[in-house]
Amino acid sequence: MASPRSSLLSAKVLMKLLKLPLRRFVGVSIGRFLQRCSLKPSHCSYSSGAPSGSHLLYTADHFALRASLRKIIDNEINPFVDKWEEEGQFPAHQVFKTLGNSGFLGIDKPTEYGGLNLDFSYVIAMAEEFGAIRCGAIPMAIGVQTSMATPALTRFGTDELKKEFLAPTIAGDVVACIGVSESGAGSDVASIKTKAVRKGDDYVINGSKMWITSGIQADWMCLLANTNDGPPHKNKSLLCLPMKLPGIHIAKKIDKLGMRSSDTAEIFFENVKIPRKYLIGEEGMGFNYQMLQFQEERMIGVALTLTGLEILIKETIDYTSQRKAFGQPILHNQVVHFRLAELATEVELLRALLHEAVGLYIRGNEVTKLASMAKLKCGRLCREVPDSCLQFWGGMGYTNEVLVSRMFRDYRLTSIGGGADEIMLSIICKYMGILPQKNQTG
Repeated sequence: MASPRSSLLSAKVLMKLLKLPLRRFVGVSIGRFLQRCSLKPSHCSYSSGAPSGSHLLYTADHFALRASLRKIIDNEINPFVDKWEEEGQFPAHQVFKTLGNSGFLGIDKPTEYGGLNLDFSYVIAMAEEFGAIRCGAIPMAIGVQTSMATPALTRFGTDELKKEFLAPTIAGDVVACIGVSESGAGSDVASIKTKAVRKGDDYVINGSKMWITSGIQADWMCLLANTNDGPPHKNKSLLCLPMKLPGIHIAKKIDKLGMRSSDTAEIFFENVKIPRKYLIGEEGMGFNYQMLQFQEERMIGVALTLTGLEILIKETIDYTSQRKAFGQPILHNQVVHFRLAELATEVELLRALLHEAVGLYIRGNEVTKLASMAKLKCGRLCREVPDSCLQFWGGMGYTNEVLVSRMFRDYRLTSIGGGADEIMLSIICKYMGILPQKNQTG
């Protein structure tokens, strides 16, 4: 078995693939891969500080990529986030093209389709950096583009299908969405009702999908549909569905509590025809393909929140150190600085759990239990951290003028999307051997 770090790139190759000028990497050493990691007490934390040979997962290459991505975020995304939030939609084609031009939409995808062919640890590093975007909606939409709509296509799609759908998605030329959830089937994927019936050389699609991220702007959908009347875990297939076809009706743009700048749609399909060649992999294997990618999706979901949680804590420290009550900074109250210390510790523990899972995963291990634990803990912290921090902001925290109120709304979705907390608990119980037999479905 090849080393999981065999894809480590030299500085010249890395810059060539990313098509970035040398100045973007000035001050960041892309050196040799450290074979051994120090556990001395002086080692740096997991958090996004300066590159260190003591880091347990990331190399200097990871930090170089993150530094380059941060410049794009700071210059071309964050200055416009407030405007996009007010408008209720960010320009996905514009943002994705910027990211695609720099190689950030195909980190782990094959080079022949425009990707960088790096291992999954680089995907997680990028996801952590995307957490620096000052809302939850845009990182979520990016995650759909890179890690939810395309994994099955990458693994099981034909070369022709990858050229038509994967390559332009990696380049940022098109916007992708994933069609799994329905109004009566969210976490219960096996219960979807949408059908794709074979008629000659075509599939004819009827049904609907709900809560579709980027559904308004999407050019194609990775659609999960029932392709026969067999058992619910063996009758589903994944299909590439162009979104401009006759019979596709965007019923409405959903008005959400949070994630305001991400367009979320309810979509209906009425006798929509696509060629059979748009089938991903084998017919009837769609449920298995979807379950396979949940493992990565959930780890990515955790990574997308870590930096944002840290930013909330930091900005709360800054605010409470300046705001005074009863003659002293609010931060000087023990209940405040102790609570912020607890929250920072919880976030660091979540990062350690995530990096442990990722480290095992890139070495070929099955990590469903750890990924589910991380997703569960992340959902809880995404409720706990914004809530606690908002309290310390007082009345100002209840306004729309500060980040903490936005993240209070945006991050609430983490306990629901990508598998609700209760689903994560069931998975963990199953792996612990304590789930009642009658509840072990799928």
